[in-house]
Amino acid sequence: MVMDEALCRAQPNLVNLVLAYFKRHNDCLKLVCDPMQFEGGERTKNSYFHVSEIHSKVEMHHIDRHSYVIAVGGGALLDMVGLASSTAHRGVRHVRIPSTTLSQADSGVGVKNGINAFGKKNFIGAFTPPFAVINDFDLLSSLSDRDKRNGYIEAVKVALIRDHEFYDWIEAEAEALAAFSPEPMRRLIHRCAELHINHIATSGDPFEFGSARPLDFGHWAAHKLEQLSEYRIRHGEAVAIGIALDVVYARRTGHLTAGTVDRILTLIESLGFELFANELLHEDESGALQVITGLEEFREHLGGDLTITLLRELGQGFEVHEMNLPLVIESIYELRGRQAGREQSVIPARA
Repeated sequence: MVMDEALCRAQPNLVNLVLAYFKRHNDCLKLVCDPMQFEGGERTKNSYFHVSEIHSKVEMHHIDRHSYVIAVGGGALLDMVGLASSTAHRGVRHVRIPSTTLSQADSGVGVKNGINAFGKKNFIGAFTPPFAVINDFDLLSSLSDRDKRNGYIEAVKVALIRDHEFYDWIEAEAEALAAFSPEPMRRLIHRCAELHINHIATSGDPFEFGSARPLDFGHWAAHKLEQLSEYRIRHGEAVAIGIALDVVYARRTGHLTAGTVDRILTLIESLGFELFANELLHEDESGALQVITGLEEFREHLGGDLTITLLRELGQGFEVHEMNLPLVIESIYELRGRQAGREQSVIPARA
């Protein structure tokens, strides 16, 4: 077993519960060593070192294709352990137990595994379906508010491109979700995971041999923002900004109405997300915005044509193969203006 050390600190009895479980079922289960613990978050994906440590344990304890590597943690840890599992013996059975809202709703239920390299997200990886995924809502109880919120945006994303009714439900429950009411959180996670699984199972391209990644709506800018912020901006926070950027761009290109865009941006804000980060305006040596290079990196990750998902209306995404860069830049400055207006509105008036 591999576990997120922050989760183990937040729930100090968790490791003992794991050990007791295996001891109670030792007639049919053998835990070959105490659970390994690693740092969670994007830093755990920034080198191959942890993958090698897991490989070493797999070899040392004779874990084979009929044995299991179980990972308990957030999406980054699951990505890293999944890569180790899928490459040892060309694939050891891997069980994921996601411990964050984001991983339970999205990344933990997919088929992607990977680590970062050359300053790019998920440059080294493999598509390997997990043997099983178990979502245990009790694991969310010790999350910070920031991490509880982080996964909400993936539900907004998939609702926007796939399920208008689900979007309406999120909008209706926004206040309860922002207050982290348990039952709406569970319903959001379950439906979001269900929509992701349905896409993977039925889209005809589960291993992304084509050029399109509709479930990465809003992600071309998000991945670059994470990198530019040295991962200070969490994945969900970056995706919120990326979605905001793409819906404003869709309005500027005539695909969405102003009312629909304002409705989407207001929902994202009401869930507790910011719509702008200063990293959007970071420039390279030539004075060009660095975030724009995220478009080519997004294309290069799959190869083929640039394929960006935009919205035509709520619940209906469509694909474009080029982006009007001046309009992208205008959209960035519009988000900065909206953010500045929000900040100004909360400054108390002087007497």
